[in-house]
Amino acid sequence: EGMYFRNKPHPFAMLPYGIIRYHNAPAQLRDIPLGTVLHVRAFLPPDPKLSAVPVLPINNRNKTAGYSGKGIAPAENHVILLEDEASHCLREGKVWELKEVNIKDGAGKIIARRESKNSGTKAEEETMTFDAATRIWRGLEKLQVADLVHEGTWPESGKKSLKDQAVLLGITWRPTPDGVFTRFHVSDVWLDDVSIQRAARNQTETHKAFIRSRWMPAFVDAIEYGKFGTATVTATLFGGMDDSLYADFKKDVSAMMNPVENTLKHTHGAYGPGHMACRGPILEVTRLEGDAPLGSSGIRIRFKTDLIIEGIRPGRVVRIWPGSWPQVQIPREEYLGGNKPEERFPTPAIFPKY
Repeated sequence: EGMYFRNKPHPFAMLPYGIIRYHNAPAQLRDIPLGTVLHVRAFLPPDPKLSAVPVLPINNRNKTAGYSGKGIAPAENHVILLEDEASHCLREGKVWELKEVNIKDGAGKIIARRESKNSGTKAEEETMTFDAATRIWRGLEKLQVADLVHEGTWPESGKKSLKDQAVLLGITWRPTPDGVFTRFHVSDVWLDDVSIQRAARNQTETHKAFIRSRWMPAFVDAIEYGKFGTATVTATLFGGMDDSLYADFKKDVSAMMNPVENTLKHTHGAYGPGHMACRGPILEVTRLEGDAPLGSSGIRIRFKTDLIIEGIRPGRVVRIWPGSWPQVQIPREEYLGGNKPEERFPTPAIFPKY
């Protein structure tokens, strides 16, 4: 229930250690096109007094909202895992089996069923739309619907059985004719393992470049204060990143550490994160035994600085820069220049007056 055009927008907040996956690779929200259908794992607000989104009754998911049905606004609106369809299927061991295609003028509908590789039960069939803009990936090729028609894989017009062809799908939403509001649209089709692995590599490189320029987020576990502003900070790096990023955190490597708020925006510095950041060496890098909880890398560092700054305290979130990463300036809207509410909730006053 809850997929209807009368639904009001439902705000959610990413937990600072929340993980985003797109094309089976780490991602930022900015990487995901608007309209993409996502799977969510979320919790109640950790601290309702500080929640950036509405705090709802615990049983809100069971309430009926007019014609929209149940479940349109669950109280669990703080997200720890956000992933697209392909990432979800690969994590859960599922695959889409294409049953039939019905095409006319380069667009049409696909009947498919999402099956678990290890389950003997049959899922319900879904009807989804596609069009000439649907991207089809095969090996290292990027194809269009017209290419499959030209080679005879799909018909030029009419129906054809696809005999349970196993694929991965990218699913989005867009308006459809005939008043049908709950039908999803196929944005991408990955026909084989090589194609989705290539998509994952591309997205991984995009995310690695982003983290290197914005710094690795981490949770402050403890601080040992010394004299005259010196301190040793113990922090656990957030999870969900590519292993090559974690490999850059080594003993005796120079580093910088800057406090951030829960949106992961830097809070100190007038022209970027490096302006006011604490500096010093990484004294130790350890890995926790066993599986780390979702959101944590299980990698803990000890960092020594000769001048600890406000905002780096146990229980707070920081970003850390190891010495091998480039030093770059980030856009003004990605860091806070002060503690005014307008920094977090901008008003029209941010625009220049001519």
